[in-house]
Amino acid sequence: MKIRIAAVCAVLMCVTGGSAFAVGTGKTLEFKGSPMGTVIFDGTAHKNAGLTCSDCHNPEMFPKMKQGTVKITMSDLYAGKYCGRCHNGKKAFFIKENCTRCHHKPAS
Repeated sequence: MKIRIAAVCAVLMCVTGGSAFAVGTGKTLEFKGSPMGTVIFDGTAHKNAGLTCSDCHNPEMFPKMKQGTVKITMSDLYAGKYCGRCHNGKKAFFIKENCTRCHHKPAS
């Protein structure tokens, strides 16, 4: 009986474990290492814009969904890849003209 319970728990952890990394309402993700400052992704702002997780988390936009597995450069964004696919000045604000909407330098 204990083995069955352990097996069921292991399966449930595998099935639900991915949601632990999701950016829920009121939460943010921080991507550090940019010389322009930390990039902060706000899940609430995107939800309020009418987007769902799958609008971005799909093979065309982000082939890998684990933070740190995709190296994103500004050149990629300007070319319409990743966030630049929507943040092109037509669908959402143009990233080339709004750096501080994503990049945040630490307070001195």
